[in-house]
Amino acid sequence: MTNTTNQTTNTATMASFDRVIINANLATFSAHYGFDVPTNRKENGKSTAANRAPYGQLQNAAIGIKEGKIAWIGSNEQMTPHLADYQAEQIRDVNGGWITPGLIDCHTHLVYAGNRSNEFEARLHGASYQDIAAQGGGIVATVSATRAASIEEIFAQSEKRLLALIKEGVTSVEIKSGYGLDLDTERKMLTVARQLGDKYDIHVSTTYLAAHALPPEYKYCADDYIEQVCEWLPILHSEGLVDAVDGFCENIAFSSEQIRRVFEMARSLDLPVKLHSEQLSDIGGSALVAEYQGLSSDHLEHLSEADIKKMAASNTVAVLLPGAFYTLRDTKLPPIAALRKHQVAIAISTDCNPGTSPLTSLLLAMNMGCTLFYLTPEEVLAGATINAAQALGLSHKGKIEIGCDADLALWDITRPADLCYQIGLNPITDIMRQGQWRKS
Repeated sequence: MTNTTNQTTNTATMASFDRVIINANLATFSAHYGFDVPTNRKENGKSTAANRAPYGQLQNAAIGIKEGKIAWIGSNEQMTPHLADYQAEQIRDVNGGWITPGLIDCHTHLVYAGNRSNEFEARLHGASYQDIAAQGGGIVATVSATRAASIEEIFAQSEKRLLALIKEGVTSVEIKSGYGLDLDTERKMLTVARQLGDKYDIHVSTTYLAAHALPPEYKYCADDYIEQVCEWLPILHSEGLVDAVDGFCENIAFSSEQIRRVFEMARSLDLPVKLHSEQLSDIGGSALVAEYQGLSSDHLEHLSEADIKKMAASNTVAVLLPGAFYTLRDTKLPPIAALRKHQVAIAISTDCNPGTSPLTSLLLAMNMGCTLFYLTPEEVLAGATINAAQALGLSHKGKIEIGCDADLALWDITRPADLCYQIGLNPITDIMRQGQWRKS
C-alpha cells in the first residue's frame, strides 16, 4: 500500500466505526493519496513525480465509516487486529474489488414529459438542430408535452431515467428545469426533481433553467421573457426548489447580455451559476460565466483559448457532453489540449435530455469521452467523480477522503480503466450512499 497518511490507530478509535470495509482497492481521486500531483514540481530540489499515484489509488486498503462519513483510511494490516470488535454485518470484505467514489452526473435534463424520437429520424434525413428548432421542434416540443402532463406523469417518466443512472453507480445527480418556460411548469419540474431525490435517497442538485428557450407566447419578445425569468427565480428559490441557475447562451437561444440579467438576479440571491455555452458558436458565454465565478461552463466545442484562461482564473469547470456531440454527429471537438494546458478541471456528463442526448448511461458517456474526445480513462473517471462534484459545488463528494460523504461504488473490475473500456457491460457490485450499502 502506498501514499497513506499517518492516522490515529488507537483501539478506541479503531473500534468506533459504524461500518468497515476491508480487502479493497481504492481509486480515491484524492490529492492526499497522490491523485494529480504535478509531476514537474520540485521540493528541496527533488522531483515529486514519485508521489503521483494514478487515480489516487490505494491497494489492500481498508475504510472506516461513521455517521455517513469516511472516518478513517488505512491498510488491511492496520484494521485486522480490530475486526473482533465488530459484528459480522458491520464488516464488508470486498475481496480485492475496486471502490471508487459514487459517480456524479453533473448535467442532466432528465425530468420531462413526451418523446422526440421523430426528431432523431428527421436528423437522419438531413435536418439540422437549427432546422428542427425553427419548425417548432426541439426544446419547445418538450415544453408542450411537459406543460400538458401532470406532476405524477412527469415523475413516472423521469423515474425510469434516474433508475438507469443509479444502477450504474450514480449517487449524485444534477437535474435542470427548462421544459416549462412558465412559472407553474418550472415549479412542477423542480418539485419532481426533489421528489425523486427523496424517494431514492440520492443527492439531487436542482438547477433553474427557465432561460433555456423562448416559449411560443413570447415569440419576438425575448427581453420581456427574460424579465419574467428573473421574476420567477426568487419565487422558486423561496420555496426551496433551486440550488443553482443556468441558461442557454447561443445564437439560437439567448444573448450574453440577456443571460447577464439572469445571473445578476442569481447573484442577488447568493445562488451559483453555470451555463450552456459554445456548443454551436462562440458568443462569449464562458467568459460571462467566469466573470460570475460560475461553477461550470458546459458543451464548449467552440470555446476559445482566451475564454479558457478566464475559466482557469475563476476555477470554473469545463463540463463536456459527448452524448450530444455523438447524437448530433458533431465534428468540432472541444479544445482538450488547451483545457489541459491551462489546467481547467474537466467533467463528463450524460446531458440526458429528450432531443440531443437521450443517454441514461454515465459509463457510456465516459467511454465516449475517451473514444470521441481522446481523454484518458483517468481523466474521464475524474470527470465523473471529483470534477463533477466541483461542477456542482459539492466539496464533500467525489473523492474517497477522510471527512467526505461515504458515497461509494464497488465494482467487479480488474483495474479502474475497465469502467471506460467496456461497452454495454455494467460491472457494478454494490453501492453505498451516506454510509449505507444498497443493492444496485
